[in-house]
Amino acid sequence: MENIDLKIAQQAKMEKIIDIAKKLGLNQEDIELYGDYKAKIRLDVQKRLEKEKDGKVILVTAINPTPAGEGKSTTTVGLGQAFSKVGKNAIIALREPSFGPVMGVKGGAAGGGHAQVVPMEDLNLHFTGDIHAITTATNAISAMIDNHIHQGNDLNIDPRRITWKRALDMNDRSLRQVVVGLGGIGNSLPREDGFNITVASEIMAVLCLAKNLSDLKTRVRRIVLGYTYDRKVVTVGDLGAEGAVTLILKDAIKPNLVQTLENTPALVHGGPFANIAHGCNSIIATNMGRKLADYVITEAGFGADLGAEKFLDIKTQQAGFDPSAVVIVATIRALKMHGGVKKNDLGEENVEALKAGIENLEKHIETIQAFNLPYVVAINHFVNDTDAEVEALEAWLKDNNHPYSVSQVWEKGGDGAVDLAHKLIDAIDNNTKQFTRMYKMDDPLEVKIENIAKTVYGAKGVSFSKTAKTQLKKFKREGWDKLQVCMAKTQMSLSDDPKVYGRPRDFTITVRELRPSIGAGFIVALTGEMMTMPGLPKVPAAMQMDIDDDGNAKGLF
Repeated sequence: MENIDLKIAQQAKMEKIIDIAKKLGLNQEDIELYGDYKAKIRLDVQKRLEKEKDGKVILVTAINPTPAGEGKSTTTVGLGQAFSKVGKNAIIALREPSFGPVMGVKGGAAGGGHAQVVPMEDLNLHFTGDIHAITTATNAISAMIDNHIHQGNDLNIDPRRITWKRALDMNDRSLRQVVVGLGGIGNSLPREDGFNITVASEIMAVLCLAKNLSDLKTRVRRIVLGYTYDRKVVTVGDLGAEGAVTLILKDAIKPNLVQTLENTPALVHGGPFANIAHGCNSIIATNMGRKLADYVITEAGFGADLGAEKFLDIKTQQAGFDPSAVVIVATIRALKMHGGVKKNDLGEENVEALKAGIENLEKHIETIQAFNLPYVVAINHFVNDTDAEVEALEAWLKDNNHPYSVSQVWEKGGDGAVDLAHKLIDAIDNNTKQFTRMYKMDDPLEVKIENIAKTVYGAKGVSFSKTAKTQLKKFKREGWDKLQVCMAKTQMSLSDDPKVYGRPRDFTITVRELRPSIGAGFIVALTGEMMTMPGLPKVPAAMQMDIDDDGNAKGLF
């Protein structure tokens, strides 16, 4: 099975991207070509489509991920293809893969098997350069901060209280804490600094939440850089850098248009992580998709406790739409791991472990029910799943009146999710519920955090560190307590301990620090040991990667 996903992608019969654009009612003047199979959609298309009817948005989420894999992106792509199969006008909206996980644990992204977005090699490497632009914009701010201090420090910035960090789109633990400015008086003032992975940077969040170029500049202007010696806030606007930063991002803000293996249009734009950022593709891409198609099939990172919560509480509110339905992806393999089975033993039938692991799925279903949204559980079928295991999961879903569908998109592409598509359409057409969120904007920050921890994670409460308590008071004085909350938590568990699988109970979420992302419009709450710069594993995926003499990638999955 080695590299079979890559081989399938390399054998794809892609249509020219201009023909994909025409399927959406776009013409050549609406797009900017990046070769034959990639394009950016010009922002002025937004204005032209303003009066078009809005399409329905379907969110694909999942149980807590395990090393066994869940196939959320694969399901998203396959479902988009299935909607086309049943005669519906659909578009897919995904995030861009980050070099960090591609070269680290995850390997290639954007689907798998016969449910992939292509050109896959481009998507996983440099694509259209968006993430590079975000990296450059982030580091341009850092350069201007240090230059401002070096040139006299008119803003009275306290180098000890600079909160802005540099960025690199790679897992590199050695850059979490660094010292810059060494080498003498000509190299500026030495100070402590650090790096975030680019996809956890505020610029990434700002780009993905901005509605247009003007909104992007406004958001960049209000980004907090740090504090003065008398502890007043310093922003990018104070530094006068918002124009240059927005200029750097002028092309990155335009959505990218590609296609699936079955030539279904796909918008791939923005890539924030969901465990340390808000985990959704850009508002511009999703809203543009709503105007270009009747259904937008999108995903949010990791499980429903992270990506779905942030999509529903943060993105939809800032974007100005209500979602129509949710798909909750689960696999027999992952549920067995949540039931206590080790990864090396997943090939053996274990119905009892599966039943024990169903608790994790049950909690995520309850979360989507708390948002008052219709849903369908997608059982992402693997070839090693036994009949007894599948029957046990189906029996539980039937007994508890949970709508479900067995998805076989990896093997069959769009044909493998036709039943899922029909069930979603029925769920949307027959829905009488009113979508609700986890908190109100006027709620205090601690109440917002507690609501998420108790309702979404199933925690008994929240413990705030001494630092976090001080920050809560300070943020209230600054007027930031009315912003949204972006929880930074491990993706591996409902709790803040990555080693606790299944459905933990009677646990407390510990908030150790709060970070203001004022440009993005939310406060990041760091829980447990969550870090914003991951490290590479013992054997990185990059060690298996190569390229042949003809320029074809090898080992990218």
